[in-house]
Amino acid sequence: MLLAGCGGGAPKAAEPIDSAPRAGAQQQSPAPPAKLPDARPVIVAFGDSLSAGFGADPGQSYPDFLQRELDQRGYHYRVVNAGNSGDTTTDGLVRIDTVTALKPAIVILEFGGNDGLRGLPVSEMKKNLAAIIEHAQSKSIAVLLAGMEAPPNFGPEYTVSFRQVYRDLAKEHKVTLLPFLLDKVAGVATLNQSDGIHPNVEGARIVADTVWNVLKPMVDAASAS
Repeated sequence: MLLAGCGGGAPKAAEPIDSAPRAGAQQQSPAPPAKLPDARPVIVAFGDSLSAGFGADPGQSYPDFLQRELDQRGYHYRVVNAGNSGDTTTDGLVRIDTVTALKPAIVILEFGGNDGLRGLPVSEMKKNLAAIIEHAQSKSIAVLLAGMEAPPNFGPEYTVSFRQVYRDLAKEHKVTLLPFLLDKVAGVATLNQSDGIHPNVEGARIVADTVWNVLKPMVDAASAS
């Protein structure tokens, strides 16, 4: 009775470990191969909504088009979008450590648009941008400074001094300057969204081309070093 209750009878021989699976038995799928980390050098698009691609569909910001340009030309770099809508230069300074932690070869520094829209002091904007540049350079990161323009409603003195900030910083810190990120796009209705500020798809393509024309020599220099 004890044997019957425990499934008694003659003990079964153990199946060999390498025995073939039984017919109809479920077979586990092999685990997918581990994804290798992306070892390409990094270019960070660091800025506000103009870098983030505000209002654009995924994959249609200017950094996305810049990545396609690099890929098509055979440059093995990875563009990281570190744009954050609404950021001022003060916000950018707060976030700089998250960018340098990526150990980029190049940072495309695009801030100031929101400072200008709010009429914030030009001196404070310059101080913040200078601190960002200095921090990046202390980590041996090349900086492409993308200039912006202030709206005209704060008067010509503000507009001129705002524009001059970027030129002065580029000279003082010996960084590459793109005078105006939205060159050939700003003020063109067919290249902007309904707000008249943020580029649409076609506008973003033009911005990427504008950035690439200035960025290419920097990429070539970084690749050669």
